[in-house]
Order: sequence, then structure tokens, then C-alpha cells
Amino acid sequence: MNRTMITATNTLSQLQKQMDIASHNLSNVSTTGYKRRETSFSEMLVQQFNNHPNESPEINRMTPAGIRQGVGAKLGQSQMVADLGSLNTTNRPLDFALTTEGQYFRVLQQTENGASLRFTRDGAFYLTPTGQNENMLVTSEGHAVLDQNNNPIIISGDASNYKLLDNGRLQVQLNNGGSQEIDLGISLVRKPQFLEQVGGNLLGLPDDLAALNVTAADIYTDLNGQMSNGIALSQGMLEQSNVDMGKEMTDIMNLQRSYQFQSRSISMADQMMGLINGIR
Repeated sequence: MNRTMITATNTLSQLQKQMDIASHNLSNVSTTGYKRRETSFSEMLVQQFNNHPNESPEINRMTPAGIRQGVGAKLGQSQMVADLGSLNTTNRPLDFALTTEGQYFRVLQQTENGASLRFTRDGAFYLTPTGQNENMLVTSEGHAVLDQNNNPIIISGDASNYKLLDNGRLQVQLNNGGSQEIDLGISLVRKPQFLEQVGGNLLGLPDDLAALNVTAADIYTDLNGQMSNGIALSQGMLEQSNVDMGKEMTDIMNLQRSYQFQSRSISMADQMMGLINGIR
């Protein structure tokens, strides 16, 4: 396999990864609170051939000596874009929208390895019965919404009304005439690039923080106590995805052209090798 094929093959595999990310963005254009990802490319290692062993004739040369040949491009970074999406008014009392970048609801996801802390911007909550005239606040996927102490939110009795107070506090009016106040668990994520997409519109901490030389406290802070004054929450609204369909479609078309170009390079290299092998 010649160098043209190597370069094109390496680039093709990286273009496929970028295509997967762009397609994932496009498929989540209607997902509540979804944050799109942007990719950037960088050049792979360059091989240099020193074809000028005698440097004396090259004293006034303005460019580096030798011949440098690349081996393709690689996907350098996939970065989450935390820009706010547009707000959609639903007038549903259990729909909440975070109106400040970097703030996330804390939820509990049950996995095969046990319960895991997750983060989401999707504030479409529901109630599910847990028995003994109690209801638990959950996401649309059934994950328990956590309070400021990282405990699942349990509502004692049937609720007749919900009112959002200051600092992320929810007042629940019960049918028996009583009331219950709930402090929603909300965190400020300062380093969202360390979070991993774990499916179901959820973000989670990486498994090995030590390998990344970072701690959970470096990535996020729980907005409890006095810090809850910074919570920006609206009731009866949902944040839409920040995916721009037009931009993603344009990116996918450009990717398809790039993919076609690299594939054509392999075909041309194969044809040239065929011509050379056919010389008698």
C-alpha cells in the first residue's frame, strides 16, 4: 500500500467519527435540553526525509530543510457547546427550564453496576407512585430526581398544585390541605468537557478521574445553602436543543464530499499501481 492510500485511509476513519457526531447532533434536534458537540481536526504525525545531507548550500534557505510528508488528519477534539437553547412555554407545572449556562439537575440512574449520579438539562418531570400514598419525582425516562442532599424526592400524598419559589425550591400543595417544600438538586458544572454522554439525555462523570488528573469537585459544585441564590429556574417552560439543523445538514454534506474525495484518492492510487504493474 503506497503513501496515498495510507493517508486517505487514516483520514477516512476520522471523517467517519465526525460524521457520527454530526448525525448524533441532528438526531437530537428535538431533544429537550440537549447540547450539541463540535469537532476539530489536527494533523497526524509528519515524516521527514532529509534529502539534503550537506547543509552548506542551504544557508539562506527560508523553509526547513528536508521533505515532510503527512499521514492524514485525526479528530483532535469533540467539545460540548453549552449555549442556551430556546425556551418553549408549556404551562405544565412540572416542567422546569434552567436559564443559565452550566447549571444541571442531578438525577439518579440505576445501572448494572448500581445507582449512579447523572446530570441533565431536561426538566420535564413526572410523578410515579412508590406505595403507601407516596409519589417520587422522576424524569421522562423514569430516573429519580434528587434534592439538595442527593436523596430521591418523595411527595407524601397526592398533590393539587406546584409553585416554584426562590432558589430552586418547589412548594407542593397536597390534597389533604397540607404542603411540602422541596429543594431541587442543581449543580454548577464548571468543566463540562470532562462529562461523558451516557445515553438517555444524561451526562455522567468519567469512570477514572485520577487518570485525567481531576477530581469531582473540580468538575462541578452543588448549589446548596447560600450558593442556591445563583439558581436560575423557570416553571412551565422547557429548554429546547441548541442544535442548528441547517448548520448540521451543511456539515454533513461537506463531510460526504470530503469522504468521497478520500475514497477517490484510494481508487486513483490503485489505478496508478495497476498501470505500473502492467508495464512490460
